[in-house]
Amino acid sequence: MSSLWTPGGERPVDRGTAAPDAATPTGPAGPLDREPTEEEMRRAAEEYMAQLAGTPADIVVGNHAVQLFELARVYLSQSPPKLDDASLAIDAMGTLVEGLVGRLGEDEAEINAGLASLRIAYVQIKAGGGG
Repeated sequence: MSSLWTPGGERPVDRGTAAPDAATPTGPAGPLDREPTEEEMRRAAEEYMAQLAGTPADIVVGNHAVQLFELARVYLSQSPPKLDDASLAIDAMGTLVEGLVGRLGEDEAEINAGLASLRIAYVQIKAGGGG
């Protein structure tokens, strides 16, 4: 059994069972054979908000920086690369990371290294005629 990180902490994931179909709504007890009620959706939203509120902001903001990294990586890996889109994602990540120096917690050095590697990759791809 492995785990998945969520804002509420690690959650066990049993890889031995098939995942429910993405189109199938799920509830606390598993897949639902119907659309969730407004009360169930409200309760799920409240649970999510409670998990989010219990997570330090440096972790949440750092995760957003990582998502921007992944977005830029996807654009750079296209054939041909989507340089304008990658540039926007890299600049957004740079604005976030460089604007919050010293405030992104223990992963800040790794996030900065990721930003630097994206910038290098972008320049290399652009110089190589990509896009």
